[in-house]
Amino acid sequence: MDLRKLKTLIDLVSESDIAELEVTEGDGKVRIVKSTAYPQNQQVMMMPQQMMQPQHPAAAAAPVVPVVPVETPAVPEGFLVKSPMVGTFYRSSAPGSAPFVILGSTVKEGETLCLIEAMKLLNEIEAEASGVITQILVENGQPIEYGQPLFVIG
Repeated sequence: MDLRKLKTLIDLVSESDIAELEVTEGDGKVRIVKSTAYPQNQQVMMMPQQMMQPQHPAAAAAPVVPVVPVETPAVPEGFLVKSPMVGTFYRSSAPGSAPFVILGSTVKEGETLCLIEAMKLLNEIEAEASGVITQILVENGQPIEYGQPLFVIG
């Protein structure tokens, strides 16, 4: 199925009241399911007012808990390359082949850094800035989220 047609179907489902759509075209079959913020069969139960405990100001006072400083992770210096999609991160084009970049590699803007597999499609992720790869923040074959940092270019 054509990627544009698939995108159009996804947009139609998201903008309509349809919860699920299945399309068969030749050998291909696509099923689009709209996710909802609430489960379909959610039951809400409320307690009778007689069972609810009245709140007294003295009972509502919380015990004093000492504040412990939390170490914040160091923000990497340089340009942060983030994932433009959800998928699986791959450092090379095939298992056993050399990775596109390694620590210390010099890259130019537009050069391929990695591949992200999403919906059985391999998407090349290109450098948005020129510089040296100072950190690789994910492992090969690791599932990644949208906006997750992948590389630091110094």
